[in-house]
Amino acid sequence: MTGGHPGALTPAEEEFRGRVRALLAEERVRALAAEIAAYPPDTEAARLPVHRWLGERGWLAPNWPEEYGGAGLGAAEAALVTEEMTLAGIPDDVHVLGIDIVGRFLLEVGTEEQKKRYLPALAAGEEIATVLFTEPEAGSDLSALRTTARRDGDGWRLYGRKSFNMKSQFGDVALCAARTTESSVAMHGITLFLLPLRSPGVHVEPLPSLCNDRFTVVVVDGVRLTGADVVGEVDNGWALMNDLLQLERTGIDFHAKARRLLDLVTERAAATGRLDDPAYALPLAALDARLRAGHAMAWQQVRNLEAGRPDPVGSAMAKWYVTEQIRPVLDLGLEICGLEGVLTAWDGAAPDGGVLEAALRMGPSHRLASGTSEVMLSLIAANGLGLL
Repeated sequence: MTGGHPGALTPAEEEFRGRVRALLAEERVRALAAEIAAYPPDTEAARLPVHRWLGERGWLAPNWPEEYGGAGLGAAEAALVTEEMTLAGIPDDVHVLGIDIVGRFLLEVGTEEQKKRYLPALAAGEEIATVLFTEPEAGSDLSALRTTARRDGDGWRLYGRKSFNMKSQFGDVALCAARTTESSVAMHGITLFLLPLRSPGVHVEPLPSLCNDRFTVVVVDGVRLTGADVVGEVDNGWALMNDLLQLERTGIDFHAKARRLLDLVTERAAATGRLDDPAYALPLAALDARLRAGHAMAWQQVRNLEAGRPDPVGSAMAKWYVTEQIRPVLDLGLEICGLEGVLTAWDGAAPDGGVLEAALRMGPSHRLASGTSEVMLSLIAANGLGLL
């Protein structure tokens, strides 16, 4: 790190960012991004050629060891890939689910057999891994989940219903949380399994949402799994989810989304002459300052991970602060763009390819994904300030 700003990059990191940015600026990638933005309502992005192009260089999971398809780099390079993909308009759900969550779990607690089976294919962009945690009655409080894994000889039979999952209709495998032991302590008795999503007994159906990408409902009816499918220790899934999901919350991905939106809105203001009007210029400058602050907070969490000193409270602060800026960016975008701001990509005449309109529909989810704003505030109050 250079200077005092946590987001200041070393020369090697700057060089890496430049190479990733150059790849994402290639005509084939720009054409793909434009194609994705114009997808009709019943089509969504999943396994993409750009994932393979990044994977060929070890950049889809640059912080993974080379033996598992990565580049043997660090947390900073992983954050840079996330930033650049988002700024380039490449959807990040598959990357976040498969690399940042499932891949991290396997790297941390997976068996060598699990790592060899799944990680190289994920890092190459050839397979998709998703997450099956949330249930109709278990959202932010995952200790309330009711999916069960019943003993069947030397294995288990899984039964349950998962909801509000993304990309499961395209997935090859899912990290699934199920209750293996009934206990008076709700957090005890949860186990994580690797569930092949194309197994007989797995039914996936779409769940309508406001976003371009659909949620899904996944019903699991008696799929048999063995000890080879267990991630970590039996009955210790809650501790793993609690510890490892916190490492997901640097805020880098959310900041990049907010920055891309603010840059588009600022460009629109300049193109329409509104950037000369203090009524718009001052709020834009204020939001730019807030996003710079959020960027510093997010990068501090990356540096903490890099140093092997993750900060759960700092991560909660960064995630909360960055996601809370997206709403005012969208509000100001509507003021500046007016009615044109609600034209969809499918209208053909939408400014900036309908990015603002899509973001307006997606907007509320940023305060929910990776832990709601209320949960983040509770973590800060309890663990950081000692108020609860």
